[in-house]
Amino acid sequence: MAGLSWEPVIGLEIHVQLKTRTKMFCACEVAYFDTPNSHTCPVCLAHPGALPVANAKAIEYTVKLGLALGCEIAPRALFHRKNYFYPDLPKGYQISQYDVPLCGKGAFTVPEPEGDRVVGITRAHLEEDAAKNVHVGGTGGRIGGAAHTNVDFNRGGTPLVEIVTEPDLRSSDEAKRFLQLLRRTIVELGISDAEMEKGTLRVDANVSVRERGETGYRTRAELKNMNSFNFIARGIDAEIERQIGVWEGGGEVVQQTFDFDAATGKLTPRRAKEEADDYRYFPEPDLVPVEPSAELVERARAELPELPGTRVRRLEPELGFDLAEGLVASGRDRLFARTPGDRRAVANVLMNELAGAGVDPDAVDGDELGKLIEARNRVPRPVFADAIARSGDEGFSADPFLAEEATSDVAELGPLIDEILAANAGQVAAYRSGKEGLLGFFVGQVMKRTDGKADPRVVNELLRAKLSA
Repeated sequence: MAGLSWEPVIGLEIHVQLKTRTKMFCACEVAYFDTPNSHTCPVCLAHPGALPVANAKAIEYTVKLGLALGCEIAPRALFHRKNYFYPDLPKGYQISQYDVPLCGKGAFTVPEPEGDRVVGITRAHLEEDAAKNVHVGGTGGRIGGAAHTNVDFNRGGTPLVEIVTEPDLRSSDEAKRFLQLLRRTIVELGISDAEMEKGTLRVDANVSVRERGETGYRTRAELKNMNSFNFIARGIDAEIERQIGVWEGGGEVVQQTFDFDAATGKLTPRRAKEEADDYRYFPEPDLVPVEPSAELVERARAELPELPGTRVRRLEPELGFDLAEGLVASGRDRLFARTPGDRRAVANVLMNELAGAGVDPDAVDGDELGKLIEARNRVPRPVFADAIARSGDEGFSADPFLAEEATSDVAELGPLIDEILAANAGQVAAYRSGKEGLLGFFVGQVMKRTDGKADPRVVNELLRAKLSA
């Protein structure tokens, strides 16, 4: 089989914790980072006789997400019991949805440089999250290396939407771009923070490979324990490489689940992958069917904002694809819309300067930022950087920073440059013999002597003229 051309086949399962005030089936507050086990009740702890009641706001949020994903909204959906046993599941089952989910088939469009990529959505179903196992002592890591395990039930019962895609993605880069755009969409809908580092967005990847031109699907493996978009892409690439090695070595890929260790780049088998039959799904007898009204669906549809994928295409003619996509993915396009000035200059500052300074775009006054950007070549570089870093402060004004004009007076800079060149005769000779990279050394010396207040463009012009004389 050596020499065959292989095609990856990737599908994703995305779990999104909804930003509701209370849990999915009880009145406990959603506050899973508070003191462990401080937000529990008989319902989420599965005491005998305690009955669940569905969270109406979670249903509304799921409908809104389904519409953004292009899903069919079911007129009647059912909750099911998904049976499995683990310490973080007090009932011995999870209330979820199975074959009659709230959101059915859909399609999510991801803009690509060469055209749109349409990713099929199998379903988006509503369920409750499990509690959290905390492994303590021993060597750490999974339960086998811990002395004992504590369970924090604060998270148990949090509303959770699982989005399942069709196996339509063909590379780790496509998967990463899909997830970044999906996250931005979820955040803008206002239904979740969708932060991977906090666990409010969790992703599993189902990966297989096949020969190019092959129409069927081969055995897949599932990747878990990946907590950033970059790690997800790296994990997918590692699994693709592993599977190609198995097939080309004459073996067969076995369906199983892996953890990906981003530090080592290694895949560790976790367990055999369960199938639906293993969970023994059956309708939840304690909950009535969910029947979203036409009024609720249309209200949710009317509340949908312009979706990020649409904005990428709208901004692309003005900024180019990469810059438009970067602005939208980072959420800075809304600030871009209210910041006057050269559009590409504004976009570049937002993507590089503002992002590098860690400033919240929503806290920035677009008019004041526009003043800074317009004067970016007249203001000393350190002053400009300081102004950008403070642009999110309450009551920020650009005027004090704009008063510090860069030194561009040739009569002032010329003698200083002559002095620097005279003091560095060796570097001058090296530059003139062909080491033109030394220009940066001379520029640095001038900026150092002027406390960063010299206009870099004027300094460059003067240096080139004097060094070529």
